[in-house]
Amino acid sequence: MGGGSSVAARQDSIPKAAHEPAAGDGIKSIRTTSVFKAVNFELYVKPNIVVMGFGTVAILCSAIYLAYMKSQLKESKTYVAIGEDDSKVLLLKKSKWD
Repeated sequence: MGGGSSVAARQDSIPKAAHEPAAGDGIKSIRTTSVFKAVNFELYVKPNIVVMGFGTVAILCSAIYLAYMKSQLKESKTYVAIGEDDSKVLLLKKSKWD
């Protein structure tokens, strides 16, 4: 009754791997979920010089701003003290000679 043809049909319906991993494919060849790909976006996209440049400039600007704020705090004649009621108070620096 055509038993041989049904076995061949079942074997054809089994999905084969669409892409066999080859040397050099890296993490792109691993089966993952879309959540993993969304969280680890940088692993799956080609390097982009424009985005990399923007990120580098943004981090450098942030570091320069933090250094500027620290220098301004050191130059000012104020400091932060903690009061008896655990509140922070901005006070002027005083010399022991004043």
